Amino acid sequence: MGGLFGVASKNDCVMDLFFGVDYHSHLGTKTGGMCVYGKKGFDRSIHSIEDAPFRTKFQKEMEKMEGTSGIGSISDTEPQPLTVYSKLGHYSLGTVGVINNKDDIVDDLIHSGNNQFMSMSGGLINNTELVAALISTGVSIPAGIRYAQKKIEGSISLLAMDEHALYAARDFHGRTPLIIGKREDGYCVASESFSFINLGYEYYKELGPGEVVKITPDSVETVVEANDKDVRICTFLWTYFGYATSIYEGKNVENMRYRNGAKICEMDADDPDVQDVDYVAGVPDSGIAHALGYAQRSHFPYARPLIKYTPTWPRSFMPGNQKARNLIARMKLIPDREIIEGKKFVLVDDSIVRGTQLRETLSYLYENGAEKIHVRSACPPIMYGCKYLNFSRTVSNMELISRKVIAELEGTEELTEEILKQYSDSSTEKYTAMVKRIEEVMGFDSLKYQTLENLLDAVEVDKCKLCTYCWDGRE
Repeated sequence: MGGLFGVASKNDCVMDLFFGVDYHSHLGTKTGGMCVYGKKGFDRSIHSIEDAPFRTKFQKEMEKMEGTSGIGSISDTEPQPLTVYSKLGHYSLGTVGVINNKDDIVDDLIHSGNNQFMSMSGGLINNTELVAALISTGVSIPAGIRYAQKKIEGSISLLAMDEHALYAARDFHGRTPLIIGKREDGYCVASESFSFINLGYEYYKELGPGEVVKITPDSVETVVEANDKDVRICTFLWTYFGYATSIYEGKNVENMRYRNGAKICEMDADDPDVQDVDYVAGVPDSGIAHALGYAQRSHFPYARPLIKYTPTWPRSFMPGNQKARNLIARMKLIPDREIIEGKKFVLVDDSIVRGTQLRETLSYLYENGAEKIHVRSACPPIMYGCKYLNFSRTVSNMELISRKVIAELEGTEELTEEILKQYSDSSTEKYTAMVKRIEEVMGFDSLKYQTLENLLDAVEVDKCKLCTYCWDGRE
């Protein structure tokens, strides 16, 4: 997914920028970057964070950079932030999002006078460079940002910084958040609201969908009004992406997960299979709060049969190779056989995508003596790979465990929207058959998914404003 952090201050901002960006490390695993503006102009640095955390890679930059304004990013896609020379002057840019009509935009820009784009390794064009090219067609940075927002199919939130101010723009449909913090010497803006608490900033405001603001050390000014129509906020922010202490649309992530877990428990109220379990457990880390909500409602004790080894696995490091990812996912978790052996568990995970890592986790529990494991997913079956935020590494929809099973049940991989609609409806016989088959394929003692209705109730945001594309295909 990726995350952004920026500062406009009356004093040197580098330390705030360093720690603010670092607090977004859970949102990306590829690259990190910082750019500051000070007496010497723009100073930028980008490093790979695939083999070491952001803090380690940017320690030297924190010590040598100087500036009173700055932006930084954690990215799962391209190196950024970039610095840009254009008719609008010199500015720096960082982005979060997905551009689905990239080829069309590139063709339009090239035929309208943009002579070239630099390609990254693999031949792809840097999304942030493409957004900069769109912005630079405008008569001003705010006008260029709004043009880019309307031109891009997908999603884009961004921070831009010129010599005079920061500009923060939330995705036109609000799919990803941007929150502003205030301190007596200036302002900050972040993808994650918790990231500025320990830096002494207080919550100031959350940008509305499509809103563009100009930020200086003395003020925050809305320069492009928010879009109040066709709002589609990513529901996975609460279910999986977001850090536990973050708040989006006024709703705390941890509390949402407690509510969600309690609603999962209510589905099990009359299920005889789970009336004699010994423990409720969550798959570390994002399944834990959902499991705690389940445990609180069920009055079954909560336990940690698998504990993440954080000294050398402090962040989500995942290589491209699937076999290596499975091994690393296993290496992070240390079993506690004293808790596991001979016990029956309700195990809650935030979601089931391919199912490969969850299958490994369960085999680990069984190898260490678990008697029974009843799996509960904190969200509905994922039917569509996300095309807005890249929340998973799934290359095609047929990698999804739900799609594989539906293809098996239907006898074809040609799955029409009508077929998928039947399987995504939790009240149908086809949905029940799909869940039962996934349970068998995965080797679970039982399996249940949270319903979409219950999930949206747990978020407590107007359902019409929430994106549910990955579950029901609704755009």
